[in-house]
Amino acid sequence: MPAVTVIIPTYNRAGWLSDAIDSVLAQTYPDYELVVVDDGSTDHTPELLAHYNEAIQTITLPHNQGVSVARNVGIQSTDSQWVAFLDSDDRWLPDKLEKQIQCVHLNSAIQVHFTDEIWIRKGKRVNPKKKHQKQEGWIFQPSLSLCLMAPSTILIRRDVFEATGLFDESLPVCEDYDLWLKVTARFPVHLLNEKLMVRYGGHDDQLSSREWGNDRYRVSSLQNIIQTLPLSSEDRQAAVLKLIQKCLILMQGFHKRGKKEEATHYQQIIAEYQGLL
Repeated sequence: MPAVTVIIPTYNRAGWLSDAIDSVLAQTYPDYELVVVDDGSTDHTPELLAHYNEAIQTITLPHNQGVSVARNVGIQSTDSQWVAFLDSDDRWLPDKLEKQIQCVHLNSAIQVHFTDEIWIRKGKRVNPKKKHQKQEGWIFQPSLSLCLMAPSTILIRRDVFEATGLFDESLPVCEDYDLWLKVTARFPVHLLNEKLMVRYGGHDDQLSSREWGNDRYRVSSLQNIIQTLPLSSEDRQAAVLKLIQKCLILMQGFHKRGKKEEATHYQQIIAEYQGLL
């Protein structure tokens, strides 16, 4: 059994996928298995994957079911101690896994480990804003605003999923935001502050850029987390405040678009949660 399972979920990204796979196969750390979950692709992804033969494991889903299902299938199909993720439009630097494994071997208490990343948007390197600055330790509250841990940087002990559950398959986007909140509410996270992953953005098939109002899914996540997780009083207060803030933004946005029913829905959520403050 390898120490690490690397999971690449993919759907109709044959133009990007080879770079992602090749960046894993080029890792200086050898004790891993690579599982590519083809989420019902209709392009030439199956032919591309066939060229790798036994260098990778391929799981093919019968139809497109979403990135959460694909990642979960990959997690459930393996039993390694550690799990790492790589999105099919990202790539790793060659020593990414080796440096992370060195860190977790030096500190056996580490359950969740991540790194910094390089951002490429529309072919040009860009600098993250101050709000994207990486943090470590107990980062639940900073993570309420946005994802501080990119999925493609994560190395996580399989045991963590027993406490948090897997990715929420009902969320078409923001599934990483949801899971990382469930993780950071229970575990401190550790950061290797080196840029060991290249993250590409600005292309048309990015899930996060397909439609307005992704905060709808963050609101759903926050409602579930507030209702179900054993949060500290400080974390619960911060989560409620962030939920109300996101609902206000959505309410105003729907009003501008003339969608009164949707605006009223978020107004009602605000009224409900203001009572918890």
